[in-house]
Amino acid sequence: MTLYTQADSNIRKTWILIFIFVIFIIGLGWIFSYQFDDPAILILAVIFAFFQSFISYWFSDKIILSLTKAQLIKKDDNPELYRIVENLCITAGLPVPKIYITPEVQPNAFATGRDKDHAVIAVTQGLLQKLDKTELEGVVSHELAHIGNKDMLLMTIVVVLVGFIAILSNWLLRFMRFGGGNRKSGRGGGVFLIIGLILAILSPLVVKLIQLAISRKREFLADASGALLTRYPKGLANALEKISADKTPLQTASDVTAHLYISSPLKGNKISGLFLTHPPIEERIKILREMQ
Repeated sequence: MTLYTQADSNIRKTWILIFIFVIFIIGLGWIFSYQFDDPAILILAVIFAFFQSFISYWFSDKIILSLTKAQLIKKDDNPELYRIVENLCITAGLPVPKIYITPEVQPNAFATGRDKDHAVIAVTQGLLQKLDKTELEGVVSHELAHIGNKDMLLMTIVVVLVGFIAILSNWLLRFMRFGGGNRKSGRGGGVFLIIGLILAILSPLVVKLIQLAISRKREFLADASGALLTRYPKGLANALEKISADKTPLQTASDVTAHLYISSPLKGNKISGLFLTHPPIEERIKILREMQ
């Protein structure tokens, strides 16, 4: 197994996801355009689909950094963190990413950016305060594995698309509730109305399931790749133990961004295992312990 095991696969997944998103939005626009007998709806759907895909690819990392209130730092701001990142990048054969710190007490971290030359690693203030050097190296190596495997573009685009579809679905339901446009009469119009309503209700759930499937698989690979990078699996295992044991809430986290982090930031969220964005932390730690 190498750091770049899933790189090509994730590039394909990213473009497939964008393609499915575009087709989905255009198809939804066509249904509502037919139902309300207004071609302008389809035209708007096409424009929005391509515009949102463009935004997702080029600016999704900036959107996420803004949502998390992360602040860019220079080497003089935290020399130890910079040395850790630089040394691990040399080992991994990766350019040194930009480094951000978020003003959060909960220990956590994530990577974002569209490729290795535009990558970002963000760590919380709590991570720097509560982890020792070997544990911090483990977390950084995990995030560099995401960069090497090109996970971060896929994960980042999911954030923007999930948020957009949730907003769009809510808008469509409101639009239908208040009877916007001239509805077609007859059996055919009623069928399209029902289809549009079902799509508007289920679309956020479908995208959420895609988000969860992507998140779980890549965490196991990033753990293993990060451990191979540092050659010290115990460091990452200990870090995960500390992160999972910390119950401090992460104020800027949400269901939309939770899958980005090394460990779910939604502490104490009692939800079914089907809807967890990360594999069980105990299982991840067990695998890392067995690598020693």
